[in-house]
Amino acid sequence: MKNKTQEPVTKVVNRVRPVILVFVRFYLPGDKSGGPVRSIVNSINKLSDEFDFRIVTSDHDSTEKEPYKEVMVDAWNQVGKAQVFYLSPKNCSLLFIAKLLSVTHYDVLYLNSFFDRVFTQKPLWARKLGLAPKKPLIIAPRGEFSSGAFSFKYWKKKPYTWLARKIELSNQIIWHASTEHEASDIRYHLAVNKSLQISIVVASDIASDIASDIALDIASGDEPIHGLRIVFLSRITPKKNLDFALRVLAKVQVPVQFNIYGPVSEDDYWHKCKVLMENLPPNVTTRYAGILAHSDVSVVFRLHDLFFFPTHGENYGHVIMESLSAGTPVLIANTTPWLNLEPAGVGWALSLDSEKDFVDKIHIAAQFSDKDRREWRKRVILYAIERSTDTEILASNRRLFWGAMQNAFKVA
Repeated sequence: MKNKTQEPVTKVVNRVRPVILVFVRFYLPGDKSGGPVRSIVNSINKLSDEFDFRIVTSDHDSTEKEPYKEVMVDAWNQVGKAQVFYLSPKNCSLLFIAKLLSVTHYDVLYLNSFFDRVFTQKPLWARKLGLAPKKPLIIAPRGEFSSGAFSFKYWKKKPYTWLARKIELSNQIIWHASTEHEASDIRYHLAVNKSLQISIVVASDIASDIASDIALDIASGDEPIHGLRIVFLSRITPKKNLDFALRVLAKVQVPVQFNIYGPVSEDDYWHKCKVLMENLPPNVTTRYAGILAHSDVSVVFRLHDLFFFPTHGENYGHVIMESLSAGTPVLIANTTPWLNLEPAGVGWALSLDSEKDFVDKIHIAAQFSDKDRREWRKRVILYAIERSTDTEILASNRRLFWGAMQNAFKVA
């Protein structure tokens, strides 16, 4: 389908289901931007019978400049169970976004960042200036207020947070936190004055379905396993902390194959990581294997014995769930909601204060026999199935959207 442009008009007028208008920087068919895309896709797959989702997003993928070839740009496209409007760079202006908000029917506006200059700040300014209707508003900061994430570009984030609060740019918002811990982070950064009341709803991100019979069959194969195969799969940015993983591996004394997958988002940081890779000891072999299509993620995880992800912070961490769903145990930082992994027998969540603790766990994993690893994988998949079928998670997300609409009189 050729790219074309047209006026921002909606095609669907069915108002039986409430319309959730979602702004997010990247969406399908892109697969380089990570968690927020998976969160929204899973929400649509599970809740589209109840809500009509419409997405406004970029016309290109993360780290790319060329628009998608298979979509109509600056027009509505049917993508799966949702309609998607792919914004071209020329139409990312405040006035165009305000017009889009004005002519599109929706019941709830759902922004998937607090700091995004186009897909959050411009909709907020459009509302503030009276250029767009003040419908019920939800903001999901997606972990941006965690201590690790907020520290990056702190010099920009702190003043903007202060300004937004000072001029009431972000007033009358329902904040979507994935965990109670994220809710605390939001309160800490936004409610500096303790008399300031902010509305926060905790609703965990919805996980993808897992085919339990297929998954268990994959985990119970009898192929011999040689050595310890470790994978890092994420965007290569300081927040994801690949350099920490490489410093840990420099201290490991067992044979390890370390494979790195993910788009390079910051060249200077990647150069730093490549220097660390070049100085790893002979017992650790490493390679950068490029960018994965999302359809290949599960396959790659199954080919590894451990997912090493010392991130500085995730509000959920879909990639962690994807590893567990493939039966691959995880070695992660305790900066995500995935805690208490060791008692469950599915991996470890450790403090970034101690590289030695990570080294010790890698040594433990390396001692497992082939049989031990297969049993470990079975336990991991059963754990993932239990997490993915938690009905309360789905119910809390329903309450998020219905609650926003029921309180609309307070927002208008």
